[in-house]
Amino acid sequence: MDYHYPLNELWSKDEIIDIVHFFSIIEKYYEKTATDTEISSAYKRFKEIVPSKSEEKQYFNDFEIASGYKVYPVIKKTNEKT
Repeated sequence: MDYHYPLNELWSKDEIIDIVHFFSIIEKYYEKTATDTEISSAYKRFKEIVPSKSEEKQYFNDFEIASGYKVYPVIKKTNEKT
């Protein structure tokens, strides 16, 4: 991994850890090792930290630019299964 996760300096240490965990779960999905439960749980926590849809889109876009991984299709696919 040669990129940085999109973070907000106003978040607490625990929130930063949870956001990093969420993005690492997205990476695991593309490596075929994340479960739907892991994805749903991490996304739920992400939404507690980032409730705004527009901010969510910006963080997802920043992550995609940095990593090449698209977040929204993963969340959509997971939600369709559950």
